[in-house]
Amino acid sequence: MEPMDIVGKSKEDASLPKATMTKIIKEMLPPDVRVARDAQDLLIECCVEFINLVSSESNEVCNREDKRTIAPEHILKALEVLGFSEYIQEVYSAYEQHKLETMDTLKAGKWSNVAEMSEEEALAEQQRMFAEARARMNGGAVAPKQQPEGDQSLDS
Repeated sequence: MEPMDIVGKSKEDASLPKATMTKIIKEMLPPDVRVARDAQDLLIECCVEFINLVSSESNEVCNREDKRTIAPEHILKALEVLGFSEYIQEVYSAYEQHKLETMDTLKAGKWSNVAEMSEEEALAEQQRMFAEARARMNGGAVAPKQQPEGDQSLDS
């Protein structure tokens, strides 16, 4: 990403992709409304500042609970502490929706090619995976992926 594609004072500053933020801003407004470039930059800077504020407070909440990883509940608590209680339900709903969409994507990606395999291909893949596991157990070497060339057995 080019330095001009993000809003910020220097490469070290945390920022957001300008094109993505401009798209989000335009999607939220009626089609006949235009936003001046400096107004877009100001909105983006406000978003960065908001993220910094919520992240910092989430870290404080996390530290008070003697945790080392910020969890979604820490962010929700931070929003409450910062006076954004009215947005908590909407943020939580968006988070739940994101979890559902992410799970669907992961499941589809993980198993999508399995349905396309023939029974022979699935058996060959299973045998290859067994061979790799055996190799790892017996000294760390992993056999290279081989294409089926006939009848393979599980014998070692």
